Amino acid sequence: MIRVLSVASECAPLVKTGGLADVAGALPAALAGHGVQMRTLLPGYPAVMAALKGKTEVERFDDLFGGPGRLFAGQAAGLDLLVIDVPHLFAREGNPYLGPDGRDWPDNPERFAALSWVGAHVGAKGAGDWRPRILHGHDWQAGFMTEYLRRMQADNLRTVLTIHNIAFNGPADPSRLHSLRLDPGRFHSEGFEYWGAISALKAGLMGADRLTTVSPTYAEELMTPEFGLGMDGVMRHRRDALTGILNGIDEAVWNPASDPAIKTYRDLKGKPANKSALRAEMGLPESDGPLCVIVSRMTEQKGLDLVLQALPALLEGGGQLALLGSGDPALQTAFERAAKNPHVAVRIGYDEALSHRMIAGGDAILVPSRFEPCGLTQLYGLRYGTLPLVGLTGGLADTVINASPAALAQGVATGIQFSPITAESLRNALTRLCALYRDRETWSRMQANAMSQPVGWDQSAKAYAAMYAGLIG
Repeated sequence: MIRVLSVASECAPLVKTGGLADVAGALPAALAGHGVQMRTLLPGYPAVMAALKGKTEVERFDDLFGGPGRLFAGQAAGLDLLVIDVPHLFAREGNPYLGPDGRDWPDNPERFAALSWVGAHVGAKGAGDWRPRILHGHDWQAGFMTEYLRRMQADNLRTVLTIHNIAFNGPADPSRLHSLRLDPGRFHSEGFEYWGAISALKAGLMGADRLTTVSPTYAEELMTPEFGLGMDGVMRHRRDALTGILNGIDEAVWNPASDPAIKTYRDLKGKPANKSALRAEMGLPESDGPLCVIVSRMTEQKGLDLVLQALPALLEGGGQLALLGSGDPALQTAFERAAKNPHVAVRIGYDEALSHRMIAGGDAILVPSRFEPCGLTQLYGLRYGTLPLVGLTGGLADTVINASPAALAQGVATGIQFSPITAESLRNALTRLCALYRDRETWSRMQANAMSQPVGWDQSAKAYAAMYAGLIG
C-alpha cells in the first residue's frame, strides 16, 4: 500500500471554487482500489472544521506564520483528512481566497505557506503513526512544500505537483522572504524567483519530482507562450517530468439513471420529458429546435463574450439558450439583456440541482473556452447525452470527438469542436449544430456515442497509481 498525502486548498464537497476541489475530493476513493492510501490535508476553514468528525489532535505548532495552530486528524464526507486549525489564517467565512470586497486576502501568501509548511512537516515527520511516502500538492497553494522540505529530514519522500490552472502562480513581494520562511539564496531563476517576485507555483514546478496536469493536450499547451502565461520556459525545462492525466467525474453523482434532481431516465427516451420540464422552469417556449445550455463561470476565459456575439446564429437556426452562471458584471448584464429574447433564459448565480436539470434537459452544452485545462461540464454532457460544443483546446480537445465528415461516416462522433476560438468560428459551429440536430438519425447516434464514453476516474486513477509506484521504485 502506497501512502500519499494530498495537499490542497479546497476539496469537494467541503469547499469548492473550481475543478481542483473535484479532483481532490474524488482521488482518494478512486485510488483506493489501486493500492494507494490517500489522506488529504486541508486548511481549517469554518465549513471544514464544522464537518470534521472523530477529530484527534496530532500536532501543535507554536507559530504558524503569525500565530499558533493545531493539526487534527478526522473524517468528513467519506474522506480521511488532516486539517490545520489556524484561526488567524483560516477562520474566515466565504470564498477561501477572497475577502468581502472581492479582492485576494492580503495575507494569502502566508496563509498557503502555512498549508505547504504543514504538508512538508507531515511528509518529513508523519502525523501520529501515519507517514506518507509521497506528497501530492495541488496548484500554487502547495508550491512551497519542496522549498520547506530542503530544511527538514525527509528520507525516501517523493513529491508531485498537479497544475490545475497555470494562470494563478501565487506571487509575493521579495520583502516577504523572511515572513514566508524562504531561503534568500533560492531567490533566483533556478529557484522560485519569477520576474522579480516570489512565485509559489514556480517553487513547486522547479522542485517537485513529478509534475502532472489535467489533460494531455494542456500539458503540451503549457510549453507554448500562448498558454504557458510566462511559465512556458519552466515547463519546457521540466518537460521530462510532466504528464497529462485527464480528470474524471463522479459517476455516482452524475448518473442519469439515478439522479434525484431530474426526471430519471435510463436511456435517451427520457430526454424529451427533461427538456420540457427545463423549458417550463426557465420560462422558454416549446420549440422544434435544439435547446443549448451553459453552466459556467462568466469570464472571457470561458468564451462567454463569444457566445453573445454568435448567439444570433443559434436563434436564426431555431435554437434556444439557457444559461446558469455568474462572474464578470458586464457579462452578466449583457446576458440579462440578451434574455429579453423569449428564446434566451438566464439565471445569475449557482444552483447545483438546477445544473443537473439543465444538463439532463439540454440537447447540447456549450463550452467555448479560450483555454481549458480539462473541463468537467463537457463530461457531464457526455454522460447525459447532451452533446458538447467545445473550443479545440486542452481537455476539451481530448474528450470530445468532433463531428467531422470522417467521424460521422464512421459513426463515432460525440460532439462538435471549433477552431480558431473566435466569434466567427463559433457562429459556424452553432449553424452546424442546428443542421445536425435536424438530422434526427445522426443526432441520436451521436447521443448514444456520447453516453457510452468513459468519463469516470478509473483510467486516470490507474495512471496516478502507476506514477506513484514508479516514484518509489
